[in-house]
Amino acid sequence: MIRRLLIFFVASTVCAAPIERIWLTHATNDPSKIVINWETDSPSDSLVEFGTSEALGQRAASEAKVTLHHVEIPLGQRGVVYHYRVRSGEDVSTVSSFKGYPSQDLRIAIVGDWGYAPGKDVSAIVKDDVHLLLTVGDNVASLHEKGKEGTKAFSALIDANRDLFRRTPFMPILGNHDREITGRGPKPPAHAVYDVEAAAYREFFALPGDEWKWQFDLPGFDLRFIALDLNHIQDFGTTWQTCHAWQSDSPQFLWFAETMAATKSGFVITLMNEKQTQVQGLTKGAWHEHFRKGSALITGFGYFADRAELTGGLPYFNTCLKGDGDLYKDPQSKFHAREDNYLLLTFTAGAPTMKLQFKSLRGEVLDTTEVAKRKP
Repeated sequence: MIRRLLIFFVASTVCAAPIERIWLTHATNDPSKIVINWETDSPSDSLVEFGTSEALGQRAASEAKVTLHHVEIPLGQRGVVYHYRVRSGEDVSTVSSFKGYPSQDLRIAIVGDWGYAPGKDVSAIVKDDVHLLLTVGDNVASLHEKGKEGTKAFSALIDANRDLFRRTPFMPILGNHDREITGRGPKPPAHAVYDVEAAAYREFFALPGDEWKWQFDLPGFDLRFIALDLNHIQDFGTTWQTCHAWQSDSPQFLWFAETMAATKSGFVITLMNEKQTQVQGLTKGAWHEHFRKGSALITGFGYFADRAELTGGLPYFNTCLKGDGDLYKDPQSKFHAREDNYLLLTFTAGAPTMKLQFKSLRGEVLDTTEVAKRKP
């Protein structure tokens, strides 16, 4: 009997595995809640132990048997460090930590085209000690690379920077490559190349609203982000169609117009994955009428850094982690650089301006812009 018990104990120990692929997101427009996400090889339940010390002390759980785990926990305090550990059956992670949103100074990084910047050293972003990491699309190269099909492509993204993702809330937006299910080819094939509904992306990431478009507020800094699904809009109606409808009578356009009209935040930043001149030309300026009501428009369309001042004074930024592509700067460009780059946004509670900086992956400041709060 003792020998049998020993064999059972050893077998149980061998079966248990450390959970290492963990990432943080927000599933609602409420920064007082955060979602802890992780993956397991086999379906299992979900448990998060968390607290403001390594003693943890609080728990949130789901009994559903899944391999993709999304558990939301409350963030009752600002300006503190939260510690957490996840469990699924016998599998368990080490204790990790992340910063709760601050009361005074907020730092946010925005990156573009991670899917075409594999292996890039993003330690400069880590050194900036950001509270939130956003993207402007093309987080992966495709969903059909061998061994990286579907959600596996996003798993590989997390694996490439595990410590960053388990310590920093991450909110991506869609680019065309994030839903590319077959090769594109030189001309539109008989079958759809892209999954317009972005099923794998929406399954993997827990995001607010429809997930393919969303808004997220940080009221303590009078700040709202609005994420759109605009990319390769010229291919709409073909088998190369990648994004949801964007025309001025489309549900997406009407949602954006209504959201912008109802927004009271002093800082409003719109995120997309399309070139602004393309949107302006194909919609005859309809989107820009509402873009200009915000504080800034940011995209990840081109493989370079570019800052422009659009008609009406709207600041427009293009950022890319792989900044060595062909340079086709905006007609109203004020700054550009062929340099691997990201944007660092800095806010101080109650301040009348925010700061947007292009930074190289070496941590050098390439360009700085101050943007004032919108007038009521």
